[in-house]
Amino acid sequence: MAKGKYTRSLGKKLSTVTLIFWTLFMLTLVIIVLLALGILYLPSTGDDSSTTDLSGFRRKTSERLQSLSEDSKEECEYMINLAKPFMAKSSVVDSKTGKSTESRVRTSSGMFLKRGKDKIIQTIERRIADFTFIPVENGEGLQVLHYGVGEKYEPHYDYFLDAFNTKNGGQRVATAVAQ
Repeated sequence: MAKGKYTRSLGKKLSTVTLIFWTLFMLTLVIIVLLALGILYLPSTGDDSSTTDLSGFRRKTSERLQSLSEDSKEECEYMINLAKPFMAKSSVVDSKTGKSTESRVRTSSGMFLKRGKDKIIQTIERRIADFTFIPVENGEGLQVLHYGVGEKYEPHYDYFLDAFNTKNGGQRVATAVAQ
């Protein structure tokens, strides 16, 4: 009987050690990916700058934001003009059926532009993909929305529970907004 107790105790210790090992391993992988994507930076030891100096991060972020908004005013006008003839009352996804339905929580009007509709839309989609590090093929069509005075979209969780809606690029992990 003593042998059985010892074996169970050793198994618990091994599973705890294994869990700690795998946690550290996964954390290391996440850090490597963040470094590779340029999201995380290691401080440079070759200069006299402080390790808490975030100016490089701010500059890189600012450059990325600038590239995202390069021709945005003209592009927004272009998308608005494309969408105007097709604008309709916005809907929400019914969590039971997965189909679009009208709701009091969303009172705007809008429409989706077809993915890759033309060169301008493709350029915008590529810029968003580059900015978010999410491939174009994982995105949804661009959505043009209009909120009139008093119109709203109440706070909500932006994910799907049904297979129908996740076919179009999977779960939403990022949203890019232009005004």
